[in-house]
Amino acid sequence: MKRASTGLKESGVPFALAGGCAAYARGAAPSLHDVDFVLMEKDVPAALEGLARIGFTTAKPPEDWLVKAYDEGRLVDLIFRIADRSVTEGLLARAESLPASAVIVPVLEATDLVISWLLPMSEHSCDYGSLLPQVRALREQVDWNRVAAVTEHSPYAFTFLTLLERLEIIDKPVEAVMDPKWP
Repeated sequence: MKRASTGLKESGVPFALAGGCAAYARGAAPSLHDVDFVLMEKDVPAALEGLARIGFTTAKPPEDWLVKAYDEGRLVDLIFRIADRSVTEGLLARAESLPASAVIVPVLEATDLVISWLLPMSEHSCDYGSLLPQVRALREQVDWNRVAAVTEHSPYAFTFLTLLERLEIIDKPVEAVMDPKWP
C-alpha cells in the first residue's frame, strides 16, 4: 500500500484508497487481502506507468472495470468503475487525507466506502458475514440516509441495511430528500 500510493502520487493522478485498507484507515480491523485504489478511467494509463516506473508489474485482466499491479506478488487493484458506475471527480473529491500504514493517503469517505461494497452485491457475490464487522466499525462515520438512497434499487443492499437495523447497529434510515446519484 505504501509503495503503490507513493507511485500513484508521483504519477500525479487523483486517487483514493478503497476496500479493506480504507476501512482499516478509518478504524476497522486490518485487511489482509489486497489493496484497492479507485481512480478515473482516463487516468489509468498514467497510473500504470507510474507504478511500472517504481518496479510494479502491471496487467489488464479481462474484467472491464479495473486493472492490476503487483509488487513482489502483492496485488494492487486499480478500480475505475464500481457496479457499472464510473469513478468520478466528485467521489475522489470527497476522499479524506488520513494516515494509513504510516503514510498520508486520500481515503474514500466512509459513506462512499459502504456504498462501494453494497452496490456490486448480487446472487453471485453476497457475503454479509465479511462486511458486517467492517460496517460495524465504521457505523458512526456513515450517512446511512445517503447509503439507503443510493442503493435503494438493490435488494441485497436493502436486506443488509435491514440486518443492520435488526441488530441495532444503525437506526432505520429516513426517507432521503436528495439526489441519490453516485459516485
